[in-house]
Amino acid sequence: MRYVRKPRVAADIRFSNASPYRLREARVVLRREQVIKLPIIKAAQAAAVLAAMAMFLFGLASAPTGGQMTLAAANNEERTQLEAQLKELEGQIVEYESTINKYRTQGASLSSEIKTLEAKVARINLQIQATNLSLMRLNNEIVVTTEKISDTEVSITENRRRLGEILQSIYETEETGLIEIMLKNPKLSDFVNDFNNVILVQDGLRVTLQKITDLRNELVDQKETLALEKSDKEALKAYQDSQKQSAKTVVSQKDELLKVTKGQESRYKELLNETKKTAAEIRSRIFRLLGGGELTFEAAYELAKVAENATGIRAAFILAVLDQESALGRNVGSCGYQTAMHPTRDIPPFLTITGELGIDPSSVRVSCPITAHGAYGGAMGPAQFIPSTWVLYKDAIARITGSRPPNPWSNQDAFAATALYLKDSYNSSACVNYSRQYSNVLPERTLRERCAAAQYYSGGRWFTYRFVYGDPVVERAERFQEDINVLTS
Repeated sequence: MRYVRKPRVAADIRFSNASPYRLREARVVLRREQVIKLPIIKAAQAAAVLAAMAMFLFGLASAPTGGQMTLAAANNEERTQLEAQLKELEGQIVEYESTINKYRTQGASLSSEIKTLEAKVARINLQIQATNLSLMRLNNEIVVTTEKISDTEVSITENRRRLGEILQSIYETEETGLIEIMLKNPKLSDFVNDFNNVILVQDGLRVTLQKITDLRNELVDQKETLALEKSDKEALKAYQDSQKQSAKTVVSQKDELLKVTKGQESRYKELLNETKKTAAEIRSRIFRLLGGGELTFEAAYELAKVAENATGIRAAFILAVLDQESALGRNVGSCGYQTAMHPTRDIPPFLTITGELGIDPSSVRVSCPITAHGAYGGAMGPAQFIPSTWVLYKDAIARITGSRPPNPWSNQDAFAATALYLKDSYNSSACVNYSRQYSNVLPERTLRERCAAAQYYSGGRWFTYRFVYGDPVVERAERFQEDINVLTS
């Protein structure tokens, strides 16, 4: 069986007619196959039921209306235009990032610092423009998904009505006895034909019931898709507001820097020396984990270093992802599993995980769902893995830490899990291809880490969060790397 990597959170589900901005992976379906029990259909019922079944199945195969096709074409055209504009802005943003990176590598000087701040303001303004376009694209997708939900609900209602007519027909004739059937079919060939019709009707009824079941499952997925799109929209709006504030902050930093130094390079050097951190300060700093809990920075670095040695993902990047400040305000642990988790995908593996660890599942807190929209939560511990993802990685975690079974609420196991997931994302075709687009202006590691961090937060919807989540994580990783350099110098 092909190994399929699951998303980190319940947010990542499979979409139909997916945008090229969304690179999604196959999903392992954990729910059991449903066994549909059918009533026994007698030969005398076959003709009427077959006619109803034919009408029912023909109705399922009907083509979309001209209005639906026109709407879909219009939405696709608008999406294509928005994506072209986003790609153009992306290129401009990367150019400013290249400028910022160039000034950083020139060394610490007053002039380079001022130019860096100016480039940051220009980049932030472009990111705000890109966010506006992304919001327009999301609004488009929300309209399309809402239409799909409406169409699916209508199909389910109509299919149930038609199925009710079939079952009513069966009920009205179910008292027909064998003698009456034989009297109605004096010829053996007629009796055999009716018997064959019984088999056809039973098979058709089974198919019909399965179609209704599939439509319901499709509706559940579509509603969660809509919930996630709305969540994306809210996150982008919040990010847009924060970026506007960031632009003001950077401008203030520049003005304050010039005010304090009065344009003197020597005074700037003095300020740098005053703000340098000591190793003792770094070691004792409190490091707050994404999923809750605290430890010293030194202890966090030691755990991250073990994970780095096992996976090749640098410790600073692991720490940046696990840092609590990276969560964009997501609730990380105040709900019970019964109300938070996807009922078929995550609750069964969650009960297995807690059972193996001897933990009462009702005593454990997990991330809450997005109740306003209906998306599921259920992420566990510092690494914030959903149960269906954790079970895919638990053997690899055990090989690193020796924990058998590994524990999602153990810091040691959580650090290893984070590093393993980041390794898979960092080396994924999505992140490799993304880095190739702009590797001529930005370091490959920066681009791939941005992509991997965004995947860690939102799975297949990573492209929406490459700036919202990916950028801040990479910048935080650089600050952690400076601290690590002090500790190891």
